[in-house]
Amino acid sequence: MQCLFRPRLGELLVIAGMIFGPCSLALAQTLAQSEGFDPLALESAPVEKVESSGSLKMFLEGSIGTSSRRYGQGYQDMQRASFDILYSGNLSPGLRAVLSNRTDVIHPAALGNEVTVNTLREAYLSWQPEGGNTVFDFGRINQRSGPGYGYNPTDFFRDGSLRVITSADPFALRQNRMGTVMLRGQRLWEGGSLSLALSPKLATRPGADGWSLDLGSTNNRDRGLLTLGTKISESINTQLLVYKETGLSPTVGVNMTALLSDAATAHMEWTRGKEPDLLSRALTVPSNTVTRNRFVAGATYTTLGKTSITAEYQYNGFALGKTAFANLANMPGAQQAYLQEGLRRQEIASRQAIILYLTQQELFVKDLELTAYIRINSDDESKLAWLELRHHWPSFDLAFQYQRTIGKSNSEFGLLPDRRVLQILGTYYF
Repeated sequence: MQCLFRPRLGELLVIAGMIFGPCSLALAQTLAQSEGFDPLALESAPVEKVESSGSLKMFLEGSIGTSSRRYGQGYQDMQRASFDILYSGNLSPGLRAVLSNRTDVIHPAALGNEVTVNTLREAYLSWQPEGGNTVFDFGRINQRSGPGYGYNPTDFFRDGSLRVITSADPFALRQNRMGTVMLRGQRLWEGGSLSLALSPKLATRPGADGWSLDLGSTNNRDRGLLTLGTKISESINTQLLVYKETGLSPTVGVNMTALLSDAATAHMEWTRGKEPDLLSRALTVPSNTVTRNRFVAGATYTTLGKTSITAEYQYNGFALGKTAFANLANMPGAQQAYLQEGLRRQEIASRQAIILYLTQQELFVKDLELTAYIRINSDDESKLAWLELRHHWPSFDLAFQYQRTIGKSNSEFGLLPDRRVLQILGTYYF
C-alpha cells in the first residue's frame, strides 16, 4: 500500500498550538468529576469500570496503517484485528467474579511474537462480607499504583506484563497489560485504606506460545506489597507503600495527589530501594546492588473548554547517565539489549525525561476528541511524539493515530526502526 500522506512533526505542533490558545479558567474538579474522573485519584490510567451488579462489555477493533522505516527499509504496511472482553458479575451475595481478556491478531508480528497473541489481563474472585469493610481478592489481578502519566515508579507489578504493544499511549499500555496472580486483602475505613498483596512464584520463564497464560513473565518470583492510603484533607490524597521481592531488600514508596486550585492539580511518586541497575539487568551480568531513587512530579491544568495539559518530570536513578549512555553506543548489541530491557520493565531508559500530555474533548464538534503527547529524553534530546483524533458514535469509534520519533542515530528514540507511523482504527462496541 502506497503511503500518500507523510506528515511531519510541525503538523502535530500546529494542531497542538491551536489547542494551547487562550482559554478561560474552569472549576476543573467539578468538570472532571462530571466526566467520571477524579483528579485526586492515585492511579492515573483510565481503567474501564464495570457495575458490581453485573456487566459484560465487548468490542471488536481493526486497524490498517503504514510505517516509514529507518536503515533504508522503506515503508511497511501493518494490519491488526483485536477482540476485547470485560465481565464483572455477582455470583452470590458478597462474591463477585471479574474477567478481562484481549486477543490481538497482528501482521507483521513483532519480533519474537506469534501472529495471534492472547492476553489474559484479569481473572479473579472478590469476596466482601455483606456490610463489611474488608475485601479479599484472589486470581490474576492488574494491581496498578501511581498517578504518573508516563512513568510510574510505585507501580511495582508492571515489569514483564506487556505481551504486545498496540498503542504508544501510556494509558493504553497500563490498561492492556497482564495482571499478576496474587492474594489481596483490603481493609477500608472513612478517609483511608490498608491493603496487602502477596504474589507467589509460579513459573520461571516467559511463555512463548501466543495463547500462554505467561505466568513466567508476571509470577517469576515471590513478591509482596503493603499499601496504606490516607486522605489527608479534601485536597490531598497520599499512599505509603512497602514492596519486597525474593533476594532484594524492601523498597519504600510514596504517592501523592493535590488539588492546587479550581483548575490545577499536582501529582508525585517517589521510591527508594536497593537493586541492580538497568544495564546489569539487561546484560544479565553479576552486579553489586545499589541504593537509588526513582521520582516523578507533574501538574495538570484544565480549562472550561475541556482542555487538559499535563507536564511531568521523570527521574530513574537506576538508568544510565548521559555520558554512560553515549559510551554505550560503541556497543550496539549492548545498547539494544539495554533499551529492550527498559521497555520490558516499563522503565525510562534515561536518567531524566519529560512528558507533555494533552487531551481535548469536543474538538470543534461534540464527539471528536484529541489526545497527544511528546516524550523527551533529557539526556540525548531524542523525542517521541504521538497524536490521536477519535470520533465517537453510539456503538462505533473511528480514530486516526500518528507517531513520530526524532533523534540522532545513537539516541534512544533515533534508534527505533519506525520513523513515522500512521494508522486508522475502527472500533465496534457490542
